[in-house]
Amino acid sequence: MTKKDPDAPNTPTVQVIERMFTLMDVLASREEAISLKEISEKAGLHPSTAHRILNDLATGRFVDRPQAGTYRLGMRLLELGNMVKGRLNVRDAALAPMRELHRLIQQPVNLSMRQGDEIIYVERAYSERSGMQVVRAIGGRAPLHLTSVGKLFLAADDPQRIRAYATRTGLQGHTKNSITSLDHLERELSKVRQYGQASDNEELELGVRCMAAGIYDDQSKLVAGLSISAPSGRLEDEWLPKLKETARQISETLGHKPGANR
Repeated sequence: MTKKDPDAPNTPTVQVIERMFTLMDVLASREEAISLKEISEKAGLHPSTAHRILNDLATGRFVDRPQAGTYRLGMRLLELGNMVKGRLNVRDAALAPMRELHRLIQQPVNLSMRQGDEIIYVERAYSERSGMQVVRAIGGRAPLHLTSVGKLFLAADDPQRIRAYATRTGLQGHTKNSITSLDHLERELSKVRQYGQASDNEELELGVRCMAAGIYDDQSKLVAGLSISAPSGRLEDEWLPKLKETARQISETLGHKPGANR
């Protein structure tokens, strides 16, 4: 890349900001400290321009200088990142994508999280004009093993925790389709892990089927599940890719990197 001339004294502020971001992107591309010469070459900036901006960033602790003439990203970015992470809210991140998914499929979309041995519905997207629907009440609860989202959380547990759950709950069923034995549950959870999705085939409520995909945070931890509930005859397989893509978008907003949990 051709080097640019040093900035004139009246360089527009926007241009300086753009160059600052370019330099930070160069630093982010390497784990170790980088020399000024290499930074300026990669950024396409004159060394004196890169040096001046990097020194300004170092003053604000956005950049560190471990040795003379070398630079790396600074701790201030980590501090700010942790502040942003602390403010991230699964519900806030999910609401707009949920509404868009509902617009596409015209069926209720549910956001659920785990609380102990149950899932709790924390948000939903639906329309009263969409005809016959299965609408879950916000704040409603259901056993993990009887719901699609609950199976996602159980599948993320180790075998010992799953057995402990089965012992505590007795795997009580609600319908003739409910999973009520540990062997059956373990087989079901194995499929959930294999395909990265879960389903409820009239196991919580007769006449209602569900499909679910997981939402993950920046540590690849399962923090919530996104599900579609519909009357048994109206749940369509073609909704699944849209559901998984929506869950992926929400996960990325929370800092998750695609493929990190698989």
